[in-house]
Amino acid sequence: MNLQISHLRSMYLSGALTPADLVKKLDKEIGNEDSYHIWIRRLRLEEMLAYAKNLEGRIIADLPLYGVPFAIKDNIDLAGIPTTAACPEYAYTPEKSATVVRKLIDAGAIPIGKTNLDQFATGLVGARSPYGACKNSINPDYISGGSSAGSAVSVALGLASFSLGTDTAGSGRVPAAFNNLVGHKPTCGLLSTHGVVPACRTLDCVSIFALTTQDAATVLESAQGFDAEDAYSRPAPMNTMPNLGNHFVFGVPKPEQLEFFGNLETPQLFQRAIKKIESIGGQAVEIDFSPFLETARLLYEGPWVAERYAAIRKFFDSKPEAILPVTKQIIGNAAKFSSADTYEALYKLKVLQRKAEAVLHDVDVIITPTAGTIYTIAEVEANPIQTNTNLGYYTNFMNLLDMAASAVPIGLQGNGLPFGITVCAPAFSDAALLNLTQRIEDKND
Repeated sequence: MNLQISHLRSMYLSGALTPADLVKKLDKEIGNEDSYHIWIRRLRLEEMLAYAKNLEGRIIADLPLYGVPFAIKDNIDLAGIPTTAACPEYAYTPEKSATVVRKLIDAGAIPIGKTNLDQFATGLVGARSPYGACKNSINPDYISGGSSAGSAVSVALGLASFSLGTDTAGSGRVPAAFNNLVGHKPTCGLLSTHGVVPACRTLDCVSIFALTTQDAATVLESAQGFDAEDAYSRPAPMNTMPNLGNHFVFGVPKPEQLEFFGNLETPQLFQRAIKKIESIGGQAVEIDFSPFLETARLLYEGPWVAERYAAIRKFFDSKPEAILPVTKQIIGNAAKFSSADTYEALYKLKVLQRKAEAVLHDVDVIITPTAGTIYTIAEVEANPIQTNTNLGYYTNFMNLLDMAASAVPIGLQGNGLPFGITVCAPAFSDAALLNLTQRIEDKND
Protein backbone atom coordinates (compact mmCIF):
# COMPACT_ATOMS: atom_id res chain seq x y z
CA MET A 1 0.00 0.00 0.00
CA ASN A 2 1.06 3.56 -0.65
CA LEU A 3 1.08 5.04 2.86
CA GLN A 4 2.47 8.46 2.07
CA ILE A 5 0.39 11.01 3.95
CA SER A 6 -0.56 13.03 0.86
CA HIS A 7 -1.76 9.90 -0.94
CA LEU A 8 -3.86 8.71 1.98
CA ARG A 9 -5.33 12.17 2.36
CA SER A 10 -6.41 12.29 -1.27
CA MET A 11 -7.95 8.83 -0.95
CA TYR A 12 -9.90 9.85 2.14
CA LEU A 13 -11.08 13.14 0.60
CA SER A 14 -12.29 11.34 -2.52
CA GLY A 15 -14.17 8.74 -0.46
CA ALA A 16 -12.16 5.90 -2.01
CA LEU A 17 -10.88 4.85 1.42
CA THR A 18 -11.99 5.04 5.03
CA PRO A 19 -9.80 4.70 8.15
CA ALA A 20 -11.61 1.46 9.00
CA ASP A 21 -10.81 0.07 5.54
CA LEU A 22 -7.19 1.02 5.98
CA VAL A 23 -6.66 -0.64 9.35
CA LYS A 24 -8.34 -3.83 8.12
CA LYS A 25 -5.91 -3.93 5.20
CA LEU A 26 -2.98 -3.17 7.49
CA ASP A 27 -4.01 -5.87 9.92
CA LYS A 28 -3.85 -8.43 7.10
CA GLU A 29 -0.59 -6.99 5.77
CA ILE A 30 1.13 -7.17 9.16
CA GLY A 31 -0.27 -10.62 9.89
CA ASN A 32 0.84 -12.78 12.78
CA GLU A 33 4.40 -13.37 11.68
CA ASP A 34 7.15 -11.03 12.83
CA SER A 35 10.28 -12.37 11.19
CA TYR A 36 11.95 -8.94 11.33
CA HIS A 37 11.32 -8.60 15.09
CA ILE A 38 9.57 -5.27 14.62
CA TRP A 39 6.88 -5.42 17.28
CA ILE A 40 6.79 -5.72 21.04
CA ARG A 41 3.02 -5.21 21.14
CA ARG A 42 1.06 -4.87 17.91
CA LEU A 43 -2.43 -3.46 18.35
CA ARG A 44 -5.21 -5.92 17.64
CA LEU A 45 -7.69 -5.18 14.86
CA GLU A 46 -10.44 -4.20 17.27
CA GLU A 47 -8.09 -1.78 19.05
CA MET A 48 -7.13 -0.07 15.78
CA LEU A 49 -10.76 0.01 14.69
CA ALA A 50 -11.66 1.86 17.89
CA TYR A 51 -9.32 4.69 16.87
CA ALA A 52 -10.72 4.60 13.33
CA LYS A 53 -14.29 4.79 14.67
CA ASN A 54 -13.42 7.93 16.63
CA LEU A 55 -12.74 9.64 13.28
CA GLU A 56 -16.21 8.95 11.91
CA GLY A 57 -18.10 12.16 11.24
CA ARG A 58 -14.98 14.30 11.68
CA ILE A 59 -14.06 16.86 9.03
CA ILE A 60 -11.01 15.53 7.19
CA ALA A 61 -9.74 19.01 6.34
CA ASP A 62 -9.54 19.84 10.06
CA LEU A 63 -7.25 16.90 10.86
CA PRO A 64 -3.82 16.98 9.17
CA LEU A 65 -3.16 13.32 10.03
CA TYR A 66 -6.68 11.99 9.45
CA GLY A 67 -6.51 8.19 9.29
CA VAL A 68 -2.71 8.08 9.06
CA PRO A 69 -1.24 4.94 10.70
CA PHE A 70 1.83 5.30 12.90
CA ALA A 71 4.07 3.12 15.07
CA ILE A 72 5.45 4.03 18.50
CA LYS A 73 8.79 3.09 19.99
CA ASP A 74 8.11 1.07 23.13
CA ASN A 75 9.66 3.57 25.49
CA ILE A 76 6.85 6.03 24.69
CA ASP A 77 3.49 5.62 26.40
CA LEU A 78 0.27 4.67 24.62
CA ALA A 79 -2.70 4.58 26.99
CA GLY A 80 -3.80 1.07 27.94
CA ILE A 81 -0.85 -0.65 26.24
CA PRO A 82 2.20 -1.82 28.24
CA THR A 83 5.43 0.14 27.95
CA THR A 84 8.43 -2.18 28.28
CA ALA A 85 11.52 -0.25 27.08
CA ALA A 86 12.46 -3.74 25.77
CA CYS A 87 12.68 -5.15 29.29
CA PRO A 88 9.66 -7.34 30.16
CA GLU A 89 10.24 -7.12 33.93
CA TYR A 90 10.21 -3.31 33.74
CA ALA A 91 6.81 -3.16 32.00
CA TYR A 92 3.97 -0.93 33.22
CA THR A 93 0.63 0.00 31.66
CA PRO A 94 0.07 3.77 31.47
CA GLU A 95 -3.37 5.28 31.90
CA LYS A 96 -2.50 8.22 29.64
CA SER A 97 -0.59 8.47 26.40
CA ALA A 98 2.61 10.49 26.16
CA THR A 99 1.89 14.11 25.23
CA VAL A 100 3.34 13.70 21.74
CA VAL A 101 1.25 10.57 21.10
CA ARG A 102 -1.91 12.32 22.29
CA LYS A 103 -1.23 15.29 20.00
CA LEU A 104 -0.82 12.99 17.01
CA ILE A 105 -4.02 11.08 17.81
CA ASP A 106 -5.82 14.39 18.24
CA ALA A 107 -4.60 15.29 14.73
CA GLY A 108 -6.25 12.10 13.40
CA ALA A 109 -3.39 9.60 13.42
CA ILE A 110 -4.05 5.93 14.26
CA PRO A 111 -1.53 3.99 16.39
CA ILE A 112 -0.84 0.46 15.16
CA GLY A 113 1.68 -0.87 17.64
CA LYS A 114 4.63 -0.53 19.99
CA THR A 115 7.99 -1.28 18.41
CA ASN A 116 11.18 -3.08 19.34
CA LEU A 117 14.28 -1.20 20.51
CA ASP A 118 17.70 -1.59 22.03
CA GLN A 119 16.90 -2.16 25.69
CA PHE A 120 16.36 1.10 27.59
CA ALA A 121 17.27 2.90 24.33
CA THR A 122 20.93 2.07 24.97
CA GLY A 123 22.49 1.37 21.59
CA LEU A 124 22.61 2.30 17.92
CA VAL A 125 22.36 -1.22 16.54
CA GLY A 126 18.82 -2.57 17.13
CA ALA A 127 20.22 -5.92 18.27
CA ARG A 128 20.12 -5.47 22.07
CA SER A 129 16.62 -6.72 22.80
CA PRO A 130 15.12 -9.79 24.46
CA TYR A 131 12.44 -9.56 21.76
CA GLY A 132 15.04 -10.41 19.11
CA ALA A 133 17.51 -8.47 16.99
CA CYS A 134 15.52 -6.24 14.65
CA LYS A 135 16.47 -6.98 11.04
CA ASN A 136 17.28 -4.53 8.29
CA SER A 137 14.33 -3.97 5.95
CA ILE A 138 16.48 -4.36 2.82
CA ASN A 139 18.80 -7.21 3.84
CA PRO A 140 17.81 -9.06 7.01
CA ASP A 141 21.38 -10.24 7.60
CA TYR A 142 22.24 -6.65 8.49
CA ILE A 143 21.31 -4.55 11.50
CA SER A 144 18.35 -2.22 11.42
CA GLY A 145 20.16 0.45 13.39
CA GLY A 146 18.89 1.51 16.76
CA SER A 147 17.82 2.13 19.28
CA SER A 148 14.60 3.02 17.43
CA ALA A 149 14.85 -0.20 15.44
CA GLY A 150 11.30 -1.44 14.97
CA SER A 151 10.02 2.09 14.43
CA ALA A 152 12.22 2.51 11.36
CA VAL A 153 11.64 -0.96 9.92
CA SER A 154 7.85 -0.69 10.29
CA VAL A 155 7.84 2.39 8.05
CA ALA A 156 10.41 0.98 5.61
CA LEU A 157 8.34 -2.18 5.10
CA GLY A 158 5.15 -0.23 4.42
CA LEU A 159 3.37 -1.04 7.68
CA ALA A 160 3.11 2.56 8.91
CA SER A 161 3.13 6.00 7.32
CA PHE A 162 5.48 7.32 9.99
CA SER A 163 6.75 6.37 13.39
CA LEU A 164 8.08 7.84 16.58
CA GLY A 165 11.52 7.07 17.91
CA THR A 166 13.69 8.71 20.48
CA ASP A 167 17.13 10.18 19.86
CA THR A 168 19.74 10.74 22.56
CA ALA A 169 22.87 9.68 20.68
CA GLY A 170 21.66 9.02 17.14
CA SER A 171 18.75 6.63 17.55
CA GLY A 172 16.48 8.64 15.26
CA ARG A 173 19.05 9.00 12.47
CA VAL A 174 21.11 5.80 12.18
CA PRO A 175 18.03 3.56 11.61
CA ALA A 176 16.81 6.05 8.98
CA ALA A 177 20.10 5.75 7.10
CA PHE A 178 20.07 1.95 7.23
CA ASN A 179 16.45 1.64 6.03
CA ASN A 180 16.34 4.34 3.32
CA LEU A 181 14.13 6.71 5.31
CA VAL A 182 14.01 10.32 6.36
CA GLY A 183 14.78 10.70 10.06
CA HIS A 184 14.32 14.03 11.82
CA LYS A 185 15.91 14.65 15.21
CA PRO A 186 14.17 17.77 16.46
CA THR A 187 15.62 20.43 18.68
CA CYS A 188 15.57 19.15 22.25
CA GLY A 189 12.40 20.38 23.94
CA LEU A 190 10.49 21.05 20.72
CA LEU A 191 8.53 17.81 21.14
CA SER A 192 7.43 16.91 24.64
CA THR A 193 9.12 13.96 26.37
CA HIS A 194 6.38 13.70 29.00
CA GLY A 195 5.37 10.04 29.01
CA VAL A 196 8.72 8.86 27.60
CA VAL A 197 10.99 6.49 29.55
CA PRO A 198 14.16 8.58 29.89
CA ALA A 199 17.61 7.52 28.74
CA CYS A 200 19.47 10.77 29.47
CA ARG A 201 16.71 13.10 30.54
CA THR A 202 18.68 16.28 29.82
CA LEU A 203 19.45 15.15 26.26
CA ASP A 204 16.47 13.05 25.16
CA CYS A 205 14.17 14.02 22.32
CA VAL A 206 11.36 12.30 20.42
CA SER A 207 12.24 11.76 16.76
CA ILE A 208 10.30 11.11 13.55
CA PHE A 209 10.79 8.49 10.83
CA ALA A 210 8.97 9.08 7.56
CA LEU A 211 8.91 8.02 3.93
CA THR A 212 9.53 11.58 2.72
CA THR A 213 10.71 14.89 4.09
CA GLN A 214 7.28 16.39 3.47
CA ASP A 215 5.70 13.68 5.60
CA ALA A 216 8.22 14.31 8.39
CA ALA A 217 7.44 18.05 8.27
CA THR A 218 3.69 17.37 8.44
CA VAL A 219 4.14 15.15 11.49
CA LEU A 220 6.48 17.63 13.18
CA GLU A 221 3.92 20.40 12.78
CA SER A 222 1.29 18.36 14.63
CA ALA A 223 3.63 16.89 17.25
CA GLN A 224 5.51 19.97 18.42
CA GLY A 225 4.51 22.46 21.06
CA PHE A 226 5.33 23.59 24.56
CA ASP A 227 4.24 21.21 27.34
CA ALA A 228 4.20 22.48 30.90
CA GLU A 229 4.26 18.88 32.15
CA ASP A 230 7.71 18.37 30.61
CA ALA A 231 10.37 20.23 32.59
CA TYR A 232 12.63 20.24 29.53
CA SER A 233 10.03 21.49 27.06
CA ARG A 234 10.68 24.89 25.53
CA PRO A 235 8.72 26.97 23.02
CA ALA A 236 10.26 27.77 19.66
CA PRO A 237 11.43 31.38 19.45
CA MET A 238 10.03 33.75 16.85
CA ASN A 239 13.41 34.23 15.15
CA THR A 240 14.05 30.68 14.03
CA MET A 241 16.55 29.97 11.25
CA PRO A 242 15.10 31.06 7.88
CA ASN A 243 15.00 28.74 4.89
CA LEU A 244 18.25 28.68 2.95
CA GLY A 245 18.13 30.33 -0.46
CA ASN A 246 19.85 29.39 -3.70
CA HIS A 247 23.23 30.30 -2.25
CA PHE A 248 24.31 28.86 1.09
CA VAL A 249 27.46 27.59 2.76
CA PHE A 250 27.72 24.09 4.15
CA GLY A 251 30.56 22.77 6.26
CA VAL A 252 32.19 19.41 5.60
CA PRO A 253 34.75 17.80 7.94
CA LYS A 254 38.35 17.85 6.76
CA PRO A 255 39.28 14.68 4.84
CA GLU A 256 41.43 13.39 7.70
CA GLN A 257 38.48 13.82 10.08
CA LEU A 258 36.10 11.72 7.97
CA GLU A 259 35.81 8.08 9.03
CA PHE A 260 34.24 5.23 7.06
CA PHE A 261 35.57 2.28 9.11
CA GLY A 262 37.00 0.35 6.21
CA ASN A 263 34.00 0.69 3.92
CA LEU A 264 35.31 1.29 0.39
CA GLU A 265 32.04 2.53 -1.13
CA THR A 266 30.63 5.06 1.32
CA PRO A 267 33.43 7.66 0.85
CA GLN A 268 32.50 7.90 -2.85
CA LEU A 269 28.82 8.15 -2.00
CA PHE A 270 29.54 10.99 0.41
CA GLN A 271 31.54 12.88 -2.21
CA ARG A 272 28.65 12.39 -4.63
CA ALA A 273 26.32 13.86 -2.00
CA ILE A 274 28.54 16.94 -1.70
CA LYS A 275 28.34 17.46 -5.47
CA LYS A 276 24.57 17.08 -5.33
CA ILE A 277 24.25 19.75 -2.64
CA GLU A 278 26.54 22.05 -4.59
CA SER A 279 24.20 21.64 -7.57
CA ILE A 280 21.30 23.15 -5.60
CA GLY A 281 23.30 26.23 -4.59
CA GLY A 282 25.51 25.06 -1.75
CA GLN A 283 29.11 26.08 -1.34
CA ALA A 284 31.20 23.45 0.44
CA VAL A 285 33.88 24.58 2.87
CA GLU A 286 36.11 22.41 5.02
CA ILE A 287 35.64 22.82 8.76
CA ASP A 288 37.54 21.69 11.81
CA PHE A 289 35.33 18.87 13.05
CA SER A 290 37.42 18.17 16.15
CA PRO A 291 35.17 20.01 18.66
CA PHE A 292 32.25 17.88 17.50
CA LEU A 293 34.25 14.66 17.73
CA GLU A 294 35.52 15.53 21.22
CA THR A 295 31.95 16.26 22.31
CA ALA A 296 30.77 12.94 20.86
CA ARG A 297 33.29 11.06 22.98
CA LEU A 298 31.99 12.76 26.12
CA LEU A 299 28.58 11.13 25.77
CA TYR A 300 29.69 7.58 26.55
CA GLU A 301 33.23 8.09 27.85
CA GLY A 302 32.12 10.82 30.27
CA PRO A 303 29.68 10.95 33.18
CA TRP A 304 26.53 11.24 31.02
CA VAL A 305 26.37 7.46 31.21
CA ALA A 306 25.52 8.04 34.88
CA GLU A 307 22.37 9.81 33.71
CA ARG A 308 21.28 6.54 32.08
CA TYR A 309 21.77 4.87 35.45
CA ALA A 310 19.83 7.62 37.23
CA ALA A 311 16.89 7.08 34.85
CA ILE A 312 16.38 3.45 35.96
CA ARG A 313 18.37 3.41 39.20
CA LYS A 314 15.79 1.69 41.39
CA PHE A 315 15.09 -1.01 38.81
CA PHE A 316 18.79 -1.45 37.92
CA ASP A 317 19.74 -1.99 41.57
CA SER A 318 16.81 -4.25 42.46
CA LYS A 319 16.64 -6.42 39.32
CA PRO A 320 20.04 -6.44 37.60
CA GLU A 321 19.39 -9.95 36.28
CA ALA A 322 16.55 -8.57 34.15
CA ILE A 323 18.91 -6.39 32.12
CA LEU A 324 20.85 -7.66 29.11
CA PRO A 325 24.59 -8.11 29.80
CA VAL A 326 25.79 -5.52 27.27
CA THR A 327 23.21 -2.97 28.49
CA LYS A 328 24.15 -3.66 32.10
CA GLN A 329 27.84 -3.24 31.25
CA ILE A 330 27.30 0.16 29.64
CA ILE A 331 25.00 1.58 32.31
CA GLY A 332 27.12 0.01 35.06
CA ASN A 333 30.04 2.20 33.98
CA ALA A 334 28.26 5.00 35.84
CA ALA A 335 29.83 3.76 39.07
CA LYS A 336 33.31 4.96 38.11
CA PHE A 337 32.33 8.64 37.87
CA SER A 338 32.35 10.99 40.84
CA SER A 339 30.49 14.25 41.29
CA ALA A 340 33.74 16.07 40.64
CA ASP A 341 34.13 14.15 37.36
CA THR A 342 30.70 15.40 36.32
CA TYR A 343 31.59 19.03 36.92
CA GLU A 344 34.89 18.64 35.09
CA ALA A 345 33.04 17.17 32.11
CA LEU A 346 30.53 20.01 32.18
CA TYR A 347 33.37 22.53 32.13
CA LYS A 348 34.92 20.71 29.16
CA LEU A 349 31.59 20.64 27.38
CA LYS A 350 31.20 24.38 27.83
CA VAL A 351 34.57 24.96 26.17
CA LEU A 352 33.67 22.62 23.31
CA GLN A 353 30.31 24.35 22.85
CA ARG A 354 32.13 27.66 22.41
CA LYS A 355 34.50 26.10 19.85
CA ALA A 356 31.57 24.56 17.97
CA GLU A 357 29.78 27.91 17.92
CA ALA A 358 32.81 29.46 16.24
CA VAL A 359 32.71 26.78 13.52
CA LEU A 360 28.96 27.17 13.02
CA HIS A 361 29.32 30.95 12.76
CA ASP A 362 31.00 30.57 9.36
CA VAL A 363 28.53 28.09 7.79
CA ASP A 364 24.78 27.77 7.44
CA VAL A 365 24.68 24.01 8.05
CA ILE A 366 27.04 21.07 8.46
CA ILE A 367 26.82 17.97 6.28
CA THR A 368 28.19 14.59 7.38
CA PRO A 369 27.51 10.95 6.66
CA THR A 370 24.82 9.67 9.01
CA ALA A 371 26.98 6.60 9.61
CA GLY A 372 30.26 5.72 7.95
CA THR A 373 29.35 2.09 7.42
CA ILE A 374 26.86 -0.64 8.34
CA TYR A 375 27.37 -4.05 9.98
CA THR A 376 25.78 -7.45 9.85
CA ILE A 377 23.96 -8.68 12.93
CA ALA A 378 26.71 -11.29 13.33
CA GLU A 379 29.43 -8.61 13.29
CA VAL A 380 27.64 -6.64 15.99
CA GLU A 381 27.12 -9.70 18.16
CA ALA A 382 30.84 -10.53 17.85
CA ASN A 383 31.95 -7.00 18.85
CA PRO A 384 28.97 -5.18 20.37
CA ILE A 385 30.72 -2.20 21.96
CA GLN A 386 33.14 -1.12 19.22
CA THR A 387 30.67 -1.48 16.36
CA ASN A 388 28.15 0.60 18.28
CA THR A 389 30.80 3.24 19.03
CA ASN A 390 31.68 3.46 15.34
CA LEU A 391 28.05 4.10 14.43
CA GLY A 392 27.91 7.11 16.78
CA TYR A 393 30.91 8.88 15.25
CA TYR A 394 28.75 11.45 13.42
CA THR A 395 25.77 11.47 15.80
CA ASN A 396 26.76 11.46 19.47
CA PHE A 397 27.59 15.17 19.70
CA MET A 398 24.28 16.52 18.49
CA ASN A 399 22.21 16.91 21.66
CA LEU A 400 25.17 17.89 23.84
CA LEU A 401 25.70 20.81 21.43
CA ASP A 402 21.95 21.61 21.24
CA MET A 403 21.53 21.05 17.52
CA ALA A 404 18.73 19.87 15.25
CA ALA A 405 19.36 17.34 12.49
CA SER A 406 17.69 15.73 9.50
CA ALA A 407 18.92 12.47 8.01
CA VAL A 408 18.09 11.82 4.36
CA PRO A 409 18.89 8.96 1.95
CA ILE A 410 21.42 9.84 -0.75
CA GLY A 411 22.33 6.64 -2.62
CA LEU A 412 22.85 2.89 -2.59
CA GLN A 413 25.91 0.75 -2.08
CA GLY A 414 26.68 -2.05 -4.52
CA ASN A 415 24.98 -4.59 -2.24
CA GLY A 416 21.74 -2.59 -2.33
CA LEU A 417 22.04 -1.20 1.19
CA PRO A 418 21.37 2.54 1.47
CA PHE A 419 23.69 5.34 2.47
CA GLY A 420 22.48 8.59 3.98
CA ILE A 421 23.73 11.98 5.04
CA THR A 422 22.76 14.23 7.93
CA VAL A 423 22.23 17.97 7.73
CA CYS A 424 22.53 19.75 11.07
CA ALA A 425 22.41 23.27 12.46
CA PRO A 426 21.84 25.00 15.82
CA ALA A 427 18.65 24.58 17.83
CA PHE A 428 15.31 25.58 16.29
CA SER A 429 16.57 25.27 12.73
CA ASP A 430 14.12 22.38 12.20
CA ALA A 431 11.95 23.91 9.49
CA ALA A 432 14.95 25.20 7.53
CA LEU A 433 16.66 21.79 7.72
CA LEU A 434 13.57 20.00 6.48
CA ASN A 435 13.23 22.52 3.66
CA LEU A 436 16.82 21.80 2.64
CA THR A 437 16.47 18.03 2.85
CA GLN A 438 13.33 18.35 0.72
CA ARG A 439 15.46 20.01 -1.96
CA ILE A 440 18.10 17.28 -1.65
CA GLU A 441 15.35 14.67 -1.90
CA ASP A 442 13.95 16.35 -5.02
CA LYS A 443 17.44 16.28 -6.53
CA ASN A 444 17.62 12.53 -5.83
CA ASP A 445 14.59 12.11 -8.06
